[in-house]
Amino acid sequence: MTVGLAARRQAQVLIFDADDTLWENNVVFERVIDDFLGWLDHPTLDRAELRAVLDDIERANAVAHGYGSKVFLRSLADCLERLRERPATDSERQEIDRLALALVEHQVELMPGVADALDELAGRHELLLLTKGDREEQQRKLDACGLLHHFGAAHIVAEKNVDTYRWLTREHGFAPDGAWMIGNSPKSDILPARAAGLNAVFIPNANTWVLEDDELDPTDGGVLRLAAFRDLLRHF
Repeated sequence: MTVGLAARRQAQVLIFDADDTLWENNVVFERVIDDFLGWLDHPTLDRAELRAVLDDIERANAVAHGYGSKVFLRSLADCLERLRERPATDSERQEIDRLALALVEHQVELMPGVADALDELAGRHELLLLTKGDREEQQRKLDACGLLHHFGAAHIVAEKNVDTYRWLTREHGFAPDGAWMIGNSPKSDILPARAAGLNAVFIPNANTWVLEDDELDPTDGGVLRLAAFRDLLRHF
């Protein structure tokens, strides 16, 4: 059943994703991948085929080791070793580290309209933040973003799945059908939240990690699709 605008205008629990919803994130990884694939210069595989190999490795490493820059660097090294059928040399590992300097040096860059929208939304609703990844890395971004004062709580979790969202509802004592998960990832933000009984707001990001993509049901009235973050103000 579609939740009407009048109902959404009442006090709700709004749960926000962080990476690629509040600020840009994956675009930096994509730039490193582009440089990495160019550096590999494989004699027989084109870029699309090389990217497919890397995606498979990232998928396996995410399951085994989680998310974040450290796991990403591991995936680049694993990709090189698989393609060259030998361990990476010290100089190759140094080159991978050099290519990935952008990840270390990247500053938090808020999405357009985020700060002003949160200012207004915090006066009308209860705001929570839910992000997944390496705890130290995610905490650094949270500390640097300048947005934490808007949120009643900020949680860093290893994975966003149905159990995570059910835990969140128990932790904060809210009814799932009175809450909205807001994010850019069908896989982590929308589908598991809906499976746990929450509503969801899908705000696509052109740079969303390919492994976070999934199919959404276009007939699901519990998913609100918006083009930009500031559009939240027209609905909440």
